Amino acid sequence: MNISQIDVYQVDLPYAGGTYRLSGGREYASFDATIVRLTSDTGVTGFGESTPFGATYIAAHALGVRAGVKEIAPAILGLDPRRVDRVYDAMDAALVGHSHAKAALDVACWDLFGKAVSMPVCDLLGGRTSEPMGVISSIYAGSPEAMRERVQAHRLQGYRGHSIKIGEDPQLDADRVTACLADRQPGEYFIVDANGGLTVETGLRFLRLLPRHADIVLEAPCATWREHMSLRKRTDMPMIWDELANSDAAVTQLISDDAAEGVGLKISKNGGLTPCRRQRDMCISAGYSLSVQDTVGSDIAFAAIAHMGQTIPPHLLRCILDTRDMVSVSTASAAQKGAFERREGWVTAPQSPGLGIEPNMQVLGEPVMTFTHLAA
Repeated sequence: MNISQIDVYQVDLPYAGGTYRLSGGREYASFDATIVRLTSDTGVTGFGESTPFGATYIAAHALGVRAGVKEIAPAILGLDPRRVDRVYDAMDAALVGHSHAKAALDVACWDLFGKAVSMPVCDLLGGRTSEPMGVISSIYAGSPEAMRERVQAHRLQGYRGHSIKIGEDPQLDADRVTACLADRQPGEYFIVDANGGLTVETGLRFLRLLPRHADIVLEAPCATWREHMSLRKRTDMPMIWDELANSDAAVTQLISDDAAEGVGLKISKNGGLTPCRRQRDMCISAGYSLSVQDTVGSDIAFAAIAHMGQTIPPHLLRCILDTRDMVSVSTASAAQKGAFERREGWVTAPQSPGLGIEPNMQVLGEPVMTFTHLAA
């Protein structure tokens, strides 16, 4: 079996809530998705997606994803997609870095691999657990009362976890968190995520303004490694890393530095399922808690999240992000919209081969690029 054709699609994904606001005045109304389809010489296909959170979240942007795919694609045509590590070696040899571009191709390989051997991706990644996974909301920054209302709206949909966005004035951020915790229910999990928007000074001021013994986890408070470590020395607040935990080397270093209690794995940011599989195992060995997310994305991105999450021991998995709720366009075919049905806030990966999702080709439209193996 070999990769005989690669088709690349571009899909706009409007934010379902109008405008999404992050620290530092960053705002996003729509997301530019790149979706790839790999076709093997036996006719089996696999899909993957990479949707950056705009161009100001991390060093990735949508045009760069497609430029990266264009650079990489010729190097993996003719390779066996089931040999995922060898395909990744070829991608690394063709282009240094650019994990967002490699992610879509890597996920598509896993999807194709699973279909070729009639196994779901989670079983290929190490085997599914039998436990359903709780989903986490993404509560964008706004007024404290508005954020409290958004938490309640997600709570009524069955969400067990909430990611509260902060990163501005310390008092305002403390008020936001206090409001979001006001109606807390037993068993709920709250991440307070600054997306790198705090300095050490503002981080300390914010933490000192919180209610005593506030049961939260602080995610990605600062933009640099040094600032994270400086803040960590001055607080006993549990901390998880996200934006800076973006490679094997980074995860190895943060474990060595005892820099956190957990990691938020984002599939496309970290380069796809193949590197996330390694990073998952490193974190499990260190006893870290894990959440599995992505920057944003449609049904295809969520399928990859669900399969990776399904392989993590339940006592270490805190939540997964249902990216489908963040966008107003579905890329799933009508027949498969229920493949990842959420029931009272819980979801499981399907038993069907591959990712268990087939896209609606009318939504994907015509390819913006196609690459064909000459021997095909």
